[in-house]
Amino acid sequence: MKILKIICVILISFPLILSAQTSILDIEKSSLKWTGKKITNSSHYGSLKFKSGEVNFAKDLISSGKFIVDMTTINVEDIKGSGKSRLEGHLKSDDFFSVESYNEAILVINSSTNDGDVLKVLGTLTIKGLESSVEFDMIKSGSSWTAELSFDRSKHNVRFRSGSFFENLGDNLILDDIVLNAKLSFN
Repeated sequence: MKILKIICVILISFPLILSAQTSILDIEKSSLKWTGKKITNSSHYGSLKFKSGEVNFAKDLISSGKFIVDMTTINVEDIKGSGKSRLEGHLKSDDFFSVESYNEAILVINSSTNDGDVLKVLGTLTIKGLESSVEFDMIKSGSSWTAELSFDRSKHNVRFRSGSFFENLGDNLILDDIVLNAKLSFN
């Protein structure tokens, strides 16, 4: 009787196994942009590079996935020269992302639901060894996907000029939400 139950479970699950497809991120064709803003609406923006990524598609949904970002590649794109170098160093320092100790950021996709042409994705973001839940949309655009994810840096102990940790910052306050825009191409 026990063997019959196991066979039934395998046969019921078999079509799901066959319909699942793992897609590997093409890190050369994919891009990741970031934007951080001050209370005054001024901002800085730049890019990061992926180390790796993969998603598992099943029945037109993402059932799971994992992306690893190389935090040592923080690039500032809105300023040049010594200001650019200074800001990149500051973002890599312990004031922000502590890149020497935490050189990777990881996004694990836990599930997704279909909302028309948009996949609503639920995941867990790990930065500086601290996890937070995130929700974001992924939209298929030709052979690639686009995604915009906003995360609260204060949940990852990124404290510099954060209103979550300090008072009376005035115009020096840097907003906690950082926006990531990704273009994802898979092999």
